[in-house]
Amino acid sequence: MLRIFCAAAESKNFKEAAQQLGIPPQSVTRAIQELESQVGEVLFHRSTRQCQITREGERWAELARRGVDGVDALFAAPVLRTSDKVEGVVRLTAPQPIGQMALIGSLARLQAVHPGLQFEVHLEDEETDVVDERIDIGIRHGLIRDSRFVARQVAEVPFFIVAAPALLDRIGLPRTLADLQLGPVIGTLDRRTGKPWPWFLRQLPQWVPRQLAFTSNSTQAECTAALAGLGLAQLPGFVAAPHLQQGTLVEVLPELAPTPWAISVYRPQRSPVSARVRAVYDALVKDFSDPQLFPVGQGAGASV
Repeated sequence: MLRIFCAAAESKNFKEAAQQLGIPPQSVTRAIQELESQVGEVLFHRSTRQCQITREGERWAELARRGVDGVDALFAAPVLRTSDKVEGVVRLTAPQPIGQMALIGSLARLQAVHPGLQFEVHLEDEETDVVDERIDIGIRHGLIRDSRFVARQVAEVPFFIVAAPALLDRIGLPRTLADLQLGPVIGTLDRRTGKPWPWFLRQLPQWVPRQLAFTSNSTQAECTAALAGLGLAQLPGFVAAPHLQQGTLVEVLPELAPTPWAISVYRPQRSPVSARVRAVYDALVKDFSDPQLFPVGQGAGASV
């Protein structure tokens, strides 16, 4: 209606406005009448031979042009987004160990190419509510249950049962699951239930230690406790690998290691995808598929 009004204000009569817009003259007349009814003002003086915009109509025409121009600018925005310029805020989520190591490095490399990018990162070992947190991109270790997500598996991560050398000197080397049950064990708490997460072993679907020497809701804290000799821990490869390579942790009972878990990069929204989200998503898929940039621990160190 405003667009019709603007065309009528710029034309000599309603018929010319109708020709400009490609609509019947009656449509112009009805639109002006409806607008006058809503505004409560006469916008055109009309006779059988001519129509003349009123002073109030001129004031409304100026306001209407601004409104129509603003709407046109909104719908012109997708053209701007297709340019090579990538900028704006991208919100991400990842497990704490991945976020504090590999993810930050990837984002730094990407920002060097696109300085206009800004990142907001939510680090949680458990699943993030992507709707409440308004997440654009996530990294997930394990099963992605929501089939609506667009996900790319980028790596497979083994698990390691590890201990500090000093702890093994003190308690001896566990050689069976029964030995493991007797030793001091470290666990991670499930914040939703308040109970320890079970271990995943090749011989059993799940295994819950009888008594835990140390528990935390952080995988990084669990690793630090293992390094300090507080107990044996089961850690994913991206956490354990550096310490296994340095010898500060030792793998034990490798025959109990479960099938590796997938690491995936995902987008909660299928479409539309902004240029900034697409650029970050593609960069993370590439980086986390590269074992040099994201080592997951295959052959990370010697076992005993």
